[in-house]
Amino acid sequence: MDRAIEKKKWTPKKIASILAIAAFTFFIVYLLFLRDNSSKLYVDKNQLTIATVLADKFQEFIPIDGVVFPKRTIYIDAVQGGVVEQKFVEDGAMLQKGDTILKLLNTAMELNYMEQETRMLAEINNLTSTNLSLQQSTFLREKEIVQLEYTIDGAKIDFDRKEALYRDSIISTKEYEDAKREFDFTLRQLNISLKLQRLDSMNAANQSKAINTSLERMDLNLHLLRKNIENAYVKAPAIGKLSSFNVEIGETKSAGEHLGQIDMQDGFKLQANIDERYISRVFIGQGAEFDFNGKNYQLQIVKIYTDVTNGSFQVDMHFVDTFPPSIKRGQTIQLRLKFSSETDAIIIKRGGFFQETGGNWIYVVDESGSFAIKRSIRINRQNTNYYEVMEGLQPGEQVIVSSYDSFGNKDKLIFK
Repeated sequence: MDRAIEKKKWTPKKIASILAIAAFTFFIVYLLFLRDNSSKLYVDKNQLTIATVLADKFQEFIPIDGVVFPKRTIYIDAVQGGVVEQKFVEDGAMLQKGDTILKLLNTAMELNYMEQETRMLAEINNLTSTNLSLQQSTFLREKEIVQLEYTIDGAKIDFDRKEALYRDSIISTKEYEDAKREFDFTLRQLNISLKLQRLDSMNAANQSKAINTSLERMDLNLHLLRKNIENAYVKAPAIGKLSSFNVEIGETKSAGEHLGQIDMQDGFKLQANIDERYISRVFIGQGAEFDFNGKNYQLQIVKIYTDVTNGSFQVDMHFVDTFPPSIKRGQTIQLRLKFSSETDAIIIKRGGFFQETGGNWIYVVDESGSFAIKRSIRINRQNTNYYEVMEGLQPGEQVIVSSYDSFGNKDKLIFK
């Protein structure tokens, strides 16, 4: 007798088909939604520089080179040209004010000096003689007046006597009139002499004043002439160290030519060239610092030269307190020019990654240490050691700071 065979609902074939469809569906979902689609690159971790993100003090500065110069310098120029006849000191000598440095020989100037001196001395003698003549004339006029006064006195006595005799009719009218005429004549002569004396006195005073002025001018000119000839001897204008003194006997030096300089021993300054990009951020009083023989020294900008040459401008800096006792003129010292004071910040070590990313992103190492992921960040200020991070990183995270040139802008780096 036939028996109805019950058809199985879950046959192996059906089960296999369902599993295959489910596996295919999951594969499609994985490909579309679950798979890591980021680009990857396998790299050797030992070839990378990894740094830890820090929360620390940060100060913005740039490195610049400063050259040591004396704080004050006095230049020595040739006032008169000539041939170097004699050197009394050598470059580097310590000088006192007035010490003779060298002698210049100028024969033409010396001959001209002797001619001018002879002319001026002759003129001085002439003016002195004229002044003496004026004084003698004054005394002669006074002598004349004294003589007239004496004559008048005798004429008056004679006239008074004859006037009394004439009233007594003892002498004639003619004798009386002759005595009166003689007396009146001497009076008129005295009056004229007094007027001449006043005129001569005024004229003599004016002439004497003009002569004295001329004599003073002549004396000043003679002094300047002698001083000019003394300029053949070049002397130290102040106490200090002679430098840049490179002259040899027999050399010809022109008037105004630079001969050397006196470096004052009251301190030093540093001159530095700064990139023109920072010209708007540099100001008088701005600070800088450097370390020398284990000690930190502070400076500040005291002068800014606004002329830009070859992409940079120059500043002068003075020491705030003391300066290193062993520094020398011409020595180059690397400084840190400060653009801000120290502040709390999140910082990362400087590295080659910045050239590739511009500070817009960085590779952050995963906590597992097996890979690193690309992450957007924002970098603000920087100095020679660190970048200041404004967004995208937290203290304690690790980042790759070495160059990214060979990474091809991949999203993920897997360490081998």
